[in-house]
Amino acid sequence: MRNATPPCLDTFCRLDRLGLSVTAQRVEPDHTVLRCRPTTPPSPCPGCAGPGVRHDAVLRRLAHVPFGWKPTVLEVVVPRYRCWPCRRIWRHRITAAAPSKGKLSRDAVMLAVKSIVVDRMSIARVAANLGVAWNTASDAILTAGTELLIDSAGRLDGVTTVGVDEHVWRHTRHGDKYVTVIIDLTPTRTRTGPSRLLAVVEGRSKQAFKSWLEAQTKAFRDRVEVVAMDGFTGYKTAAVEAIDTVVTVMDPFHVVALVGDKLDRCRQRVQQETLGHRGRSGDPLYGIRRVARTRAGLLTEKQQHRLSKVFTDDRHVAFEVTWSVYQNVIDSYQAEQPAEGKKIMTRLISSLQSGVPTGLDELRSLGQTMKRRRDDILAFFDHPGTSNGPTEAVNGLLEHLRGTARGFRSIVNYVARCLLDAGGFRPLIHSLL
Repeated sequence: MRNATPPCLDTFCRLDRLGLSVTAQRVEPDHTVLRCRPTTPPSPCPGCAGPGVRHDAVLRRLAHVPFGWKPTVLEVVVPRYRCWPCRRIWRHRITAAAPSKGKLSRDAVMLAVKSIVVDRMSIARVAANLGVAWNTASDAILTAGTELLIDSAGRLDGVTTVGVDEHVWRHTRHGDKYVTVIIDLTPTRTRTGPSRLLAVVEGRSKQAFKSWLEAQTKAFRDRVEVVAMDGFTGYKTAAVEAIDTVVTVMDPFHVVALVGDKLDRCRQRVQQETLGHRGRSGDPLYGIRRVARTRAGLLTEKQQHRLSKVFTDDRHVAFEVTWSVYQNVIDSYQAEQPAEGKKIMTRLISSLQSGVPTGLDELRSLGQTMKRRRDDILAFFDHPGTSNGPTEAVNGLLEHLRGTARGFRSIVNYVARCLLDAGGFRPLIHSLL
C-alpha cells in the first residue's frame, strides 16, 4: 500500500491535535478506554513563572468521539507540578483537549453540536452515543453552540427582510405559552438560500418585538427594509416605531387565510338559514366545504359540477358572492406580473369599501379589515417574494423539535435549541469540523 504509515491510535482517534498520546487501551463490554498523557510542554509556575518539579498526577476522564460503535473514554494522566521557591502546586494545562472543568473532549463537543444542528438528533440520543448523562451533554452543547454559533460575529449581517410570527412553545393546564419568532427572509426573497431563524423572544406582544428590534445595532435597523407579518397590528406598530423607514407587508398566506375564514363563516351561516342545523353528510354546502377552498383553476370537472349545482340555488347567493371574492384574492397573488396582481387587489378592496349589499355580513367585515390594512396588503406587490410562508415552515421545524425533545420546561434552553436547529448554521458547522 502506497504512502501507508504504521497504525497509530493517536492519529486514528485524532488525539494528536488535542495534545494527547495514547499509552494504553482497555475494551469494556459497553465502552472503550484510552489511557493518555499530555504531549504539550508543562506550563510554568503561575506565581513566579519559574519551572516546576513534578509532584504527582491526577486522572481526568473525558468522553470522546465514539469508535467501534461504543462510547470512548479518555483517561488522561494529568501531571501536577510544585514550585519550590513559592511552594505553589498546579496542574498540567490540557485546554487543547477539553475546556476547563469540561467532561467532554473538544472533538466530542463538536460531534455533539453537529448531531444537533445537522442531524437534528435529540440530546438524549447524543448523550447515549457519548456515554454521558443528559445534563452533561446538554450543558456542553448549549455552551459550545452559543459560543461558536449563536454569538458568532456577523450572524445578523446582510438581513434586509424580516418575518415575524407567534408560536406556542409550551402547553400547560393554565393555557398555552407563546413566543415571538423572528425570521430572516432575505435569502428566500433574493433566492440565495433558505430562510433562517434570527431570534425567539418570550411573549407575543408588540413590546416583545419592539424590544428586540431596539436591542439590535443601529446598522442592523438601518438595513432592514421590509417586515412581513400576519394580521396582528401590534407587530406592525412595533416595526414602524423601531424603524422609521421600514415597509410592513401583510403576507399572502394570512390574507388568503383571512378571506377563507370569512368564506367558511358565510357557508355556515347560510347553512343555518336554509336548513336550520349544522352541516351534515348529504347537505349541499357541507359537501363542498373543501372544494370551495380550492383555487378555481385546479378544480376537476366533477368538482366544478358539484360547485355549480350549489350556486344554482338562489338561497346560496351570499355564499357564491363570497366565494368569488375569495377566488379574486387568490388570482391577485397568482398573477404573472406583480403590477397586474396589484390592480386586481386594489379593485377588490375598493369594491368592498364602496358598499356591500345587505346579507353579506362577512364581506362587510372583510372590507373593514382590508381597508385598515390596505397599505400592508398592497405592499406585497411592490416587494414580491416577501411572504411569511418560510416563517410558517420554520414554525413547523420548531414543532418537530418540541416533539423530538418531548417538550421543554426552560425557556432559555428552548430558545437555544430553536436557534441551533433552525438558525441556518449548517454551513458554519461544516467549516468548523
